[in-house]
Amino acid sequence: MAYEQVKVKTPLILRLLPILSIITFFGTWQLVVDWEIVPSTMLASPIQIFQLFLVKWTEVNPDGALLSQHIWTSVQEAFTGYLLALLVGIPLGLAMGWFIVVEGLSRPIFEMIRPIPPVAWIPLVIFWFGIGISGKVFIIWIGGIVPCVINSYEGVRMTNPTLIQMARTYGATDWQIFKQICIPSALPMVFGALQIALACCWTNLVAAELLAADVGLGFLITMGRKLALPDMVLLGMIMIGLTGVVIGVVINYFEKRLLAGIRR
Repeated sequence: MAYEQVKVKTPLILRLLPILSIITFFGTWQLVVDWEIVPSTMLASPIQIFQLFLVKWTEVNPDGALLSQHIWTSVQEAFTGYLLALLVGIPLGLAMGWFIVVEGLSRPIFEMIRPIPPVAWIPLVIFWFGIGISGKVFIIWIGGIVPCVINSYEGVRMTNPTLIQMARTYGATDWQIFKQICIPSALPMVFGALQIALACCWTNLVAAELLAADVGLGFLITMGRKLALPDMVLLGMIMIGLTGVVIGVVINYFEKRLLAGIRR
C-alpha cells in the first residue's frame, strides 16, 4: 500500500520570523548609529551602506572600480579556487576513505599541510606566482580543499558495513563496492563539504586579495580601511555575505534534487 507524504503547513508566524529577525537586526543597527551609541566614524548605518551601494554601481571613486567589477573579480577568483578544491579534494577524500594504498600515500602529507593557515602561504605564493590571479586562486584553493578531503573521507568511512559485506558475498569487487555503495553513501557528507568549503573560500578571499589587488571585494574592504570609510568596509563585507548566500542556495537546490533522485 502506498502512502502519500503529508505536508505540514507552517504557521504564518513561523514563516514571518526570518523577516522579523532581519528587520529587528537592521533597525537596531540604525538606531545605534542614529543615537550615537557608536560614532558614525566607527560604524556606518544601514542607510549609509545602502546609499553607497547605489552609488558604487556608477561611480568608481574613491577605490577606482565599480561595485560590479569588484563582485565579478571576486566571484571569478573564489569560484575558480572553489571549483579546483572540489575537483581535487572530493576524489582524493573518497579514495583515501576506501583504498588503503591511497590513504597511506596521501594522509601523512595532508595531515602536515592541514593545520597551516592559508594566509601563511602568502609569501611563498608571491615567489611562485607573483601578484596575479593565480596566486589568489591558490590561497583560496588551499582554504577549500581541506573540508572537501575530510568530509569525503569520513563519508566513505561511515558506509554501512552490512552493505559492504553483502556486496562481497555476491562477488562484488572493491571498485564496484566503492562506486556503487561507498560513493552514494558518502554524498550527504560530500554536499556538507561543498557548503563548508564555500565558507572557507569566501573567508580566504580577503586574504587572497591582499596580494597587491586593485579590484575585488577584499580590495574594497582594504581600501575602506585605508581611507577610514566604515560604510565601504561594511559594503564589501555584506556583498561577500550575500554572494555566498546565493551560491549556498544553489548548492542546496542541487543537493536536494540529487539526493531525492538517488533515494527513489
